[in-house]
Amino acid sequence: MTDALTPSLTPPGAAAPCRRPADPSSPPALPVYLDHAATTPVDPRVAQAMLVYMTEKFGNPASTSHAFGLDGAFAVERARKQVAALIGAAASDIVWTSGATESNNLALKGAAHAHWTNGGRGGHLVTVATEHKAVLDTMRRLEGEGYDVTYLQPRPDGLVDLTAFEAALRPDTILASVMMVNNEIGVIQPIAALGRLCRARGVLLHVDAAQAAGKLPIDVDRLQVDLLSLSAHKLYGPKGIGALYVRGAPAVRLEAQMDGGGHEKGLRSGTLPSHQIVGMGEACELARLEMAGESARIAALRDRLRDGLAALPGVRFNGDLQQRIPHNLNVSFTGVGAESLADRLPGIAVSAGSACNAASAAPSYVLRALGLSDAHARSAMRISLGRTTSAADIDYLLLQLRLALH
Repeated sequence: MTDALTPSLTPPGAAAPCRRPADPSSPPALPVYLDHAATTPVDPRVAQAMLVYMTEKFGNPASTSHAFGLDGAFAVERARKQVAALIGAAASDIVWTSGATESNNLALKGAAHAHWTNGGRGGHLVTVATEHKAVLDTMRRLEGEGYDVTYLQPRPDGLVDLTAFEAALRPDTILASVMMVNNEIGVIQPIAALGRLCRARGVLLHVDAAQAAGKLPIDVDRLQVDLLSLSAHKLYGPKGIGALYVRGAPAVRLEAQMDGGGHEKGLRSGTLPSHQIVGMGEACELARLEMAGESARIAALRDRLRDGLAALPGVRFNGDLQQRIPHNLNVSFTGVGAESLADRLPGIAVSAGSACNAASAAPSYVLRALGLSDAHARSAMRISLGRTTSAADIDYLLLQLRLALH
């Protein structure tokens, strides 16, 4: 269900959204930022909504014996409704965290520990080899505790094989975790189909939706999702705040991973950062209201980019080109290392991999799981569009790529 919302909370006189005009005749404003999958700029409307909760209404939301705390508590609950509305959830099912990494840890460890088999550690978990490190590393930690984990290989297009997924589910399977949109290649996994398979077998389904929220319509009831992770900084909100949807009816059992004051119904202790929460709420509200129009605008820019890239020599697109968000293209340039190519693109921010793997010199494990050679994986560049992207930005990137490759 979706809670009713008041109109957008944009303060009077707030700054316009962080967007350049999409006029192709306008020169790009350097530097050109095309790494929105790593993080997004805070929308000025979000920043303005946050400011008052850092300077004037700074009270602890748990201190409800006075007006300062009550103001904070009201703002937190209002933001909870805004986040819930973006994903079709009840506000009571939203738990605040520090971001999607913590949400993933709470969902996976919390569910595994709450469903120990035979009174002790154990049980079976399922995930995909192309998941975010926050899921894969958590699964490996659970393996060390005695749980059995199945890591499914994706199809060459990056999508989950439904037959293989169904075959992996066992009588002792506790939970499956599949991200909605892959952070490197942008493909959209068939979550509704996975949800049906899991629900029919009594298996919990966790979805990392950090790259999907604000880009795709999400309805947790329709998708039959039990746990869903969100991060504000992927949708023009502040860093350091996120949320976990925890299905409340029937209730999903989780074991808390942090001890303290019993905040968030005992699932996540710690003083709530009301200014960050307000920012996440406002970012989700703006995304809900503007998603359809913004996605159409970005899809047109992506098509412009795709057509321009296809005309360059030695280009290979990675991941399914239909079942994907419009905000992301992952492309390999045969015979050219992505890092060295990125260095030859003056004034342009792109990624030679995902932000979570930036410190590793190894080729992308996501692309290797798709069957790409080390050479093709090392030559892959992720170009991710967003609210700040203009047609002039796309044309400037294509121009610099042509110069760098010839």
